[in-house]
Amino acid sequence: MKNKEHKTAKEDQLEKFTKDPKDQALTTRQGVKVNDTNNSLKAGVRGSTLLEDFIIREKITSFDHERIPERIVHARGSGAHGYFELYDSISQYSKAGIFTDPNRKTPVFVRFSTVAGSKGSTDLARDVRGFAVKFYTEEGTWDLVGNNMPIFFIQDAMKFPDLIHAVKPEPNKEIPQAASAHDTFYDFISLTPETLHNQIWVMSDRAIPRSLRMMEGFGIHTYRLVNEKGEAHFVKFHWKPLLGVHSVTWDEATKISGADSDFHRRDLWDAIESGQFPEWELGVQIVPEADEHKYDFDLLDATKLIPEEMVPVKIIGKMTLNRNPENFFAETEQVAFLPGNIVPGIDFTNDPLLQGRLFSYRDTQLSRLGSPNFHQIPINQPLAKSHHNQRDGHMQTEIPKGQTAYFPNTLGGGCPHLSKIAEGAFSSYEERIDGKKIRGRSESFNDFFSQPALFYRSLADWEKKHVANAYSFELGKCNHKHIQERMLWMIAQIDNGLAEEVAGNLGLSVPEKIDQPINQAIGADANVADYQPGPKKNYLDKSAALSQSNTKFDSIATRKVALLAGDGFNMKDFKAMKTALEAENATLSIVAPHGGTIKCDSDMDHPVDASINTTESVLYDALYIPGGQSSVASLLKNAKFKKFINEALKHCKAIAADNEGEHLLDETYVKDFKEDKAILINAEPEAFIKAIAQHRNWDRMEKTEGIPV
Repeated sequence: MKNKEHKTAKEDQLEKFTKDPKDQALTTRQGVKVNDTNNSLKAGVRGSTLLEDFIIREKITSFDHERIPERIVHARGSGAHGYFELYDSISQYSKAGIFTDPNRKTPVFVRFSTVAGSKGSTDLARDVRGFAVKFYTEEGTWDLVGNNMPIFFIQDAMKFPDLIHAVKPEPNKEIPQAASAHDTFYDFISLTPETLHNQIWVMSDRAIPRSLRMMEGFGIHTYRLVNEKGEAHFVKFHWKPLLGVHSVTWDEATKISGADSDFHRRDLWDAIESGQFPEWELGVQIVPEADEHKYDFDLLDATKLIPEEMVPVKIIGKMTLNRNPENFFAETEQVAFLPGNIVPGIDFTNDPLLQGRLFSYRDTQLSRLGSPNFHQIPINQPLAKSHHNQRDGHMQTEIPKGQTAYFPNTLGGGCPHLSKIAEGAFSSYEERIDGKKIRGRSESFNDFFSQPALFYRSLADWEKKHVANAYSFELGKCNHKHIQERMLWMIAQIDNGLAEEVAGNLGLSVPEKIDQPINQAIGADANVADYQPGPKKNYLDKSAALSQSNTKFDSIATRKVALLAGDGFNMKDFKAMKTALEAENATLSIVAPHGGTIKCDSDMDHPVDASINTTESVLYDALYIPGGQSSVASLLKNAKFKKFINEALKHCKAIAADNEGEHLLDETYVKDFKEDKAILINAEPEAFIKAIAQHRNWDRMEKTEGIPV
């Protein structure tokens, strides 16, 4: 045993540090005290992040390697193959072949994902959805790695580990899974007002999409497009689904999670297998460099969007997903997306969140896939031929030939050789950099309330109600009153009426002020008062594109309609409805009292798609009840059919019935809603189709709040 009288100098110092538990100054892993863990080191306050920033590299490297091999974020994913086609050349903005050659058919692989949950979590968590597209272009691979929301929680990549640590299951008890409704998340959010814009999007219906095929995608960051003349324009990328943007309610989401936690994954797979290929149009918002400082927000701030009323989205092409993976692990799990994968004609900006992602994603893939050779995995292999002097490494599957692996050389004939820019070589945009090396953030990033308020003002009344309900649920799960009150003050900066409604549901009052400074995403030596958010601006009253009430309502393709029937159902009713729905590429699924088959009144056998005991109304978009006295009599014997109908009513879905089918409706709460425009009795199938295309009749929402299901 070591003599306590002869401690080493290091042990003596360690004992000294552990004597005072209050000495909790934040340090690096080497014990160096840190002044600022919120801002990366930049070349000027709006400049690019510097490679020498050892603090951000240590922090993000540690974070990137916290999980092996499951992704730390975006672990739960689904993928599909497809292609992209350009409508018209935009060579005036970019020299990228994918943007100049309408005759190309560029292969793509897309991965959709949730952010916070583990690989085994539910598809229907309230969460941001990842929307990552790998373009296998002729000039090299381009990865557009985005989300289904146009903004992100934080402005600087330095804060990403903090954000994810806050939203992940609390480390002392590892709960809750795939959920943001807990104290650590709102403790962080309520102290970091830059998160408020993305936070209200997550509280909206955007966070619980009906289908991965019915959600938008965004590149989030402001990128650059560069043309043949070397001229640059700022650009934001948008994916617009041809089926429109539609969601489910929170009540449905929780029940779908129990009935089919693979709901989105199954939906995507089944749509492609049935030939109903998901499609999105690609749009761009182009901003001339001369207009960089034109707006009341900073283009480099990833927590801000450009309203489409200010810069319209120009649609330039379409992506179609037409093939499911052959092997989930080999393709969907091993695909490696890197924001740093770009091609000539596309370039970065000094967005500090983007700058950090350029480092972080490669570091993460090295951790997950175990080797710098991850580009050799088939799903990651470029379409363009690859020639380089990088050699060996773990899991090298290629067999490089020749004597040389360096440049310049004569023994290898000078190969691989350099290319001129005119021959398609990549060259970074020559941006002038003139600033002090600084760890800080531009004051132009300090407006935190204007855009969340714009988003909320733009929503329809039913969407606003869903936001209030979401905040009430989430904050109701927090156990610390001071966190709830701090969040209520933050919400009041968006809209006081919203804050009052949430506060009422919590049994609290909205505080007029808060004692603690709310923005702590600054350095220790900064003047806190200089970084407190100012009052919101109203530079635009509403933006129509932000509300799902303004989406497309012209198709019922891939919609699932439940047909409730038992033995003896009316074949004439059934055939007319089935023919009409299938003509619109919707599906009609028979839900019966039992599995196997049932007979219609023409004594024909019909296979049952699901027995009532194995399915739920939340898995369907609408329901239909054909006539047939014996059929309806058998349905009335099982109370779950009534629950099925009442639930569809409460969730504002279209309901149709023919002849005796009305008798079943009269035994439910539907009897009080006969005047509802989406309740159709003995109507033509075309009227039912029109009602389904509207997704929901939200006028019914408040009237059905008291219906028990």
